[in-house]
Amino acid sequence: MSSEADARPGDGTQDDTFHTVEGVQGPATCSSKGCQQPAGWELLWNNPKLHTADRRKTWLACEEHKTSLSEFLSARRFLREVVPHPS
Repeated sequence: MSSEADARPGDGTQDDTFHTVEGVQGPATCSSKGCQQPAGWELLWNNPKLHTADRRKTWLACEEHKTSLSEFLSARRFLREVVPHPS
């Protein structure tokens, strides 16, 4: 997964609610590479070398990948907040 990747839509085969995150519309699925599980969490982050302090990028995470994606962002000091994804 690229460190600059944003949340991505699923393949459209899931029969769930569509959400818009960072301007991308599609089923709310986990941002972890290859994962198609429903997103339960929003990981809000920014790269202070590239983004202003108030800018937030969003990765979506399922319960299984919440910790690993959070650790990836935290190790780079990019993670700002983790909040529940609205259903």
